[in-house]
Amino acid sequence: MELELRHLRAFAVLCEERNYTRAAQRLHLAQPSLSRTIQQLERILDCRLIDRTPRRFEVTGEGREFLTHARRILADLDSVVADLQLRSGVAVGFAWLLPDGWFGAARTRFESVGGHVEIHRVDDPIAALAAGTIDIALYRKDIRLPKNMAARTIGTERRVLAVSTASPLAGATDLCWRDLAGYPLVVNTVSGTIDENSWPEPDPAREIVTCTNFDEWLELVAAGRGIGGVPELARTRAPHPGVAYVDVADAPPSRIYLVWRTKPAPSRSVQRFLEVA
Repeated sequence: MELELRHLRAFAVLCEERNYTRAAQRLHLAQPSLSRTIQQLERILDCRLIDRTPRRFEVTGEGREFLTHARRILADLDSVVADLQLRSGVAVGFAWLLPDGWFGAARTRFESVGGHVEIHRVDDPIAALAAGTIDIALYRKDIRLPKNMAARTIGTERRVLAVSTASPLAGATDLCWRDLAGYPLVVNTVSGTIDENSWPEPDPAREIVTCTNFDEWLELVAAGRGIGGVPELARTRAPHPGVAYVDVADAPPSRIYLVWRTKPAPSRSVQRFLEVA
């Protein structure tokens, strides 16, 4: 049998606790399993490391010498592992209109501590997160998340009205949000920011046109199939010759969320990104 990392950890913890029961609990082992591991270590090294009696626990001279080296090896290894984990990439997924100002600042802070960020454009960030193809989802839709996910609000965005350039609303001024409640509405059911419930008293007879991604949503609005609501940065980030973006003073803002998996527990790099973001 060859010396393994588990032998070093078991011996180091046992020397700290000076008690097999407590050491086994820390190592999440049964006590007989810990005893066998220490016996294996002594056979591998061909020396006695611990003098044990029912009333006494003593580390031998060879044990103290080996403990010094074992602790140094474990500390060096833990440091290297932590550093590599911190420098590993974090995959951030988004459906549309990545908020450049926030993302640029978050990426700069994360890279300053040794990490790097990969960005992925996906139609459904929550599905991609559940599948494990991304580590963190940037999301704007207010939904009930699966039990193994958590979310944090990182900001709000001013919302504007999106209409076809052929619509009378394209040149309207002083619009009120409530005045828009009866117009046909284009809803991105996967990652959009508004639906019929975005008005205080939804009209059950309202015409709703659905789609599943931002590109489809934009083309449906341009075709005059209905109105839509979108964060203001669409004016510069998503210009379209058939779409006009119109100010509505009392339009409710949209929120931006970061979503991540809580089970399995997030990696150190994901935790660090969440801290700096």
